[in-house]
Amino acid sequence: MAVTDYTDHNPTDTGLTATTACVAIVDDDDDLRESLIWLLDSVGLRTRAYASGDAFLDADPQQHDAILLDVRMPGLSGLQVQQRLQGLDTCPPLIMISGHGDVSMAVAALKAGAVDFIEKPFNQQQLIDIIQQALVIQRERLNRQQRLSGLQQRYADLRLKEQQVLKEVARGYTSREIAQHLELSAKTVEVYRQRIMKALGAGSLAHLIRLSVALELVDTLPDQQTPES
Repeated sequence: MAVTDYTDHNPTDTGLTATTACVAIVDDDDDLRESLIWLLDSVGLRTRAYASGDAFLDADPQQHDAILLDVRMPGLSGLQVQQRLQGLDTCPPLIMISGHGDVSMAVAALKAGAVDFIEKPFNQQQLIDIIQQALVIQRERLNRQQRLSGLQQRYADLRLKEQQVLKEVARGYTSREIAQHLELSAKTVEVYRQRIMKALGAGSLAHLIRLSVALELVDTLPDQQTPES
């Protein structure tokens, strides 16, 4: 079989939706790549396969939902690829594939953030289980990003004065203090605060402050701040 740097395989007749996760397979072993494509196809997972770390990095690593990466390859090693991936804003969960003599390298990869590693020759069901766990991590990460994006948009939709009130609330000031700072009546501050809570979906003041931390309006919760902060 001819060696190719990149192959794109979409399973057919699986009854899966277009949102099915995509797993990157990065390994210089042609036969192993093909067997992994077949295995993941059999459980309904889309794959993109790469014969080298360079080919993988030349593509968009972030288009994948999990990455199977061989530790030892010609050219860039798996650890070197991992180092490059750490420069991305977000990196899909990484699973290292190691040979018998490469366990120490796999452990180094785990310390650098890989979610797991599996040693050749591997048990197929064990590999599938590891990949599924990685995909759960990715789904949770994407859900968090989506929730944060929605929160940021709702914050952006607030009026300027409402944003100012929220920042004051998040810093632990009372309505009376906020009114003095912003030259508003205490009643107006309370009205703004109720509008803010409704707009952001906050069920309580504590919840509102946690949302403020997520928005990076404050670095820490008020009771965690130092007197100087």
